[in-house]
Amino acid sequence: MPSLSGFTNPAWFLLLILVAVLVVGYLWTQRRRKRSTMRFSNLELLERVAPSRQGWPKHVPMALLGVALILLTIGLAGPTSEQRIPRNRATVLLTMDVSLSMKAQDVSPSRLRAAKQAAKEFADKLTPGINLGLVSFAGTATVMVMPTTDRPSVKQAIDSLQLSEATATGEGVKASLSAIDSFGRMLGGGQGPPPSRIVLMADGGQTIPRELDAPRGAYTQAKAAKQAGVPISTISFGTEHGSIRIQGQRQPVEVDDDAMRHIADLSGGDFYKAASAEQLRQVYDTLQEQIGYEIKRSDASKPWFVLGTLAAIVAAGVALLVGQRLP
Repeated sequence: MPSLSGFTNPAWFLLLILVAVLVVGYLWTQRRRKRSTMRFSNLELLERVAPSRQGWPKHVPMALLGVALILLTIGLAGPTSEQRIPRNRATVLLTMDVSLSMKAQDVSPSRLRAAKQAAKEFADKLTPGINLGLVSFAGTATVMVMPTTDRPSVKQAIDSLQLSEATATGEGVKASLSAIDSFGRMLGGGQGPPPSRIVLMADGGQTIPRELDAPRGAYTQAKAAKQAGVPISTISFGTEHGSIRIQGQRQPVEVDDDAMRHIADLSGGDFYKAASAEQLRQVYDTLQEQIGYEIKRSDASKPWFVLGTLAAIVAAGVALLVGQRLP
């Protein structure tokens, strides 16, 4: 069904006034013709010389012509419709926490293994033209794969992720921003830098540095991402009951939802909570829809012009068939 929203030239709807005038004029003409016929005294002669054009069929051509004019007017008004356009220049940096807390088994079989599987599924489902990169962080951050459309290389790097000590969330964001900037310079073309996003998945609070507002802290880097126009979608992964064993001692490693939510807010991104492998997959599915396509309004006038033209052609055909002349 053609769109009826978002007109670019609504002033053309003023033509409908002329259409209304034509309809009124047609009705007035029909009424006047009927009165003239009634004043004609020799009805037998009238029946012999007047064409047989009685009843409602004689009005069909004019009705179709009116419909055609309305459809063509709508087309001239420039209707638009929403379309999902693949963001083929987009860049996504998957930034994953590989600190020791990720070996907690509150998410089966473990946080890290569940995260790896979900991340690989995300890579498979992401729109093929989008450039996907991978950054891992623990005490330091490492760009594992620069943004690329080569999904197997990203998935191979995800499989190779290993746990390490400490959590430098800010360093992970900083490394991702640096990779996005470098890739944008190399890519070139287009109008401005390509649309970019960081998908940050972590399960605990930052430990290096301790202060999130420190120069290399997560909050500071989230503000830098905002300035660079790179929103951060944060995924807080794990439960409040997670724990790991370090040197024979059981250590709690509950997630820090508040920090992850604030990072997203500071960057202009979105926060997601995933307490299970299935919830994590659902989050990634949601992100795939948001990142893989963008909604744009495009011209939708062609169907209206086609329908209007067809209606005009049918009107002409019916007029010739019924009355052997055009209306």
